[in-house]
Amino acid sequence: MRRGVSVFRLGDCLYYADTCEPLKQAAARGELRLVARGRGQYPGPPFPAQMLPEVRSIGSWDADHDQSWGLDWHRNEGIEFTYLARGKVSFGVDGQRFLLKRGDLTVTRPWQIHRLGNPRITACRLLWLILDVGVRRPNQPWIWPRWLALSEEDIRTLTTLLSLNEQPVWSANEEVAEYFEQIIAAADALNESRLRLAISGLLLAVTELLHRHQPPLDKAMSSTARAVELFLAQLPELVDAPWSLDRMAEACGLGRSQFTTYCKALTNMSPIEYLTACRIRVATRLLASDPALSVTEIAYRCGFNSSQYFARVFRAYVGCAPRAYRCFRAAPSTPAATAPGADIGIAVPAGSAGALLDGRGHDDRPAIPADLGMEHDTGGAGQRSWATSR
Repeated sequence: MRRGVSVFRLGDCLYYADTCEPLKQAAARGELRLVARGRGQYPGPPFPAQMLPEVRSIGSWDADHDQSWGLDWHRNEGIEFTYLARGKVSFGVDGQRFLLKRGDLTVTRPWQIHRLGNPRITACRLLWLILDVGVRRPNQPWIWPRWLALSEEDIRTLTTLLSLNEQPVWSANEEVAEYFEQIIAAADALNESRLRLAISGLLLAVTELLHRHQPPLDKAMSSTARAVELFLAQLPELVDAPWSLDRMAEACGLGRSQFTTYCKALTNMSPIEYLTACRIRVATRLLASDPALSVTEIAYRCGFNSSQYFARVFRAYVGCAPRAYRCFRAAPSTPAATAPGADIGIAVPAGSAGALLDGRGHDDRPAIPADLGMEHDTGGAGQRSWATSR
């Protein structure tokens, strides 16, 4: 366990909150101006222990030239708001990319995978707030700090707007910009009263901003469905674990039947069928990309107990033995579309961290630094999280 770092548990797998090391190192080298306070691993001097403990990190960076670093795919334990005051910068979330411009606001949910830079940070001034709402396992409700000066109705509205809409980037107004500046100043001065008011003001301004735009809300995506969706999106990264139906259901806090129902609705496959398809897709990628690995090693890495069983399942899915697939893929004149298994595409829940594992063995998950496709102008939709309540 990493000391001072928050952890999200998904079954037997642990995800650690980001440490922002590239940012801290860049500030130490004098590449940019950094004003920040935080807790645990986050940049800047620490907050006093009893001062608004749910506030994990507040800060701003001012980079007057393109940087030598970026914040690659990472997660934070809290809900994160960022505001771009000047310049432009690339932002990625759940497999989509956006080019942020001056005046853009981003919202990422607890433990939602995202990055800044493509791969490096460009000249810009960016401000942020990370507020811990207590999420450490799937399907947990957000617990807002009691010191927020928002009514119960405003909190419910904010929670609904943040949890059920699919848009991570918004064009902010001057009110949002001003509250961010107040938050930075109050945190730097350790003025708790002004910090409470400024954070409350920002959250109210965000509530009103989203309410005015009336984003489409996906009420069908309950917190349970989103927990299953998150799990399925991450499963291609966890194929080596000894999963069973019971263990997958337990990871989502569900019984076997309920988990199977949600899995079928999201993938049109049973949980074991989806798990096997993920394992075979990862196996095709390893066979094609890493000739140093033996078939037996690949079998174990993909969660199979023996190379014989792996070969039997692989042949059933792909139409040939693993060694034959490797030889076929290694042939320089082999068109990708005609390779064995080229018609096997495993689509994970749309917009989630798994993106798409395509039939050519390419892995487009954001956990792997790679080209994730076209970069969108800001204002597009795309994100996944579990629904929340206070």
